[in-house]
Amino acid sequence: MNPDAQPIVFFRDADISNGEVVVVENLNLAIRPGEFVYLTGKVGSGKTSIIRTLTGENRPLSGEARVGDFDLTNLKNKQIPYLRRTLGIVFQDFQLLMDRSVEDNLRFVLQATGWKDKPAMAERIATVLDAVGLASKSYKQPHQLSGGEQQRAAIARALLNEPALILADEPTGNLDEETARGIMELLFEINRRGTAILMVTHNQSIIRNYPARVIHIENGVCNEIGIEG
Repeated sequence: MNPDAQPIVFFRDADISNGEVVVVENLNLAIRPGEFVYLTGKVGSGKTSIIRTLTGENRPLSGEARVGDFDLTNLKNKQIPYLRRTLGIVFQDFQLLMDRSVEDNLRFVLQATGWKDKPAMAERIATVLDAVGLASKSYKQPHQLSGGEQQRAAIARALLNEPALILADEPTGNLDEETARGIMELLFEINRRGTAILMVTHNQSIIRNYPARVIHIENGVCNEIGIEG
């Protein structure tokens, strides 16, 4: 991680809403390429609202807010699909399409984001499945996979368009401890290759075992705790 690099995420004095009322006040946050950052706080503290702001679902009510070259305060609706193509998103509940194979899940995303070259799509799908350890299970449907394998498929989906930033919203929340460790090892390996990761979590054990920068929200205020470990 280059401390002099231009931030991929930048907030200055930004008020973040949940779509109705302010939940985080005067947010100041910069995430640079290649950083791994945890976002913590109680349920309802505003963590998900920050994620939704980064994906263009909620607009900041004041201040500055950017993701890459996108100005979130003046984001036009037609820009939102292009913003989201620069991000990888991993959910707690996987959100895979259950009526098709892992490979077809990934092909669907590529087609939806403008890919047309079939050999190039097949090559990209093979690359990301190999990266997450699912190269031999591309033909399986999600219900035939374990929870950890489903999350690996979801991470593969997030990697398809080579995002500079992955937003991981409680990615280990539905997994047992051993499986969660495997997912964390995978996320840190992806991070070591240069992808920034912002991960929402309640799990203090994970933060202790996988130290990184920690941002904590409490009473509507976001503060940096530092590097936990």
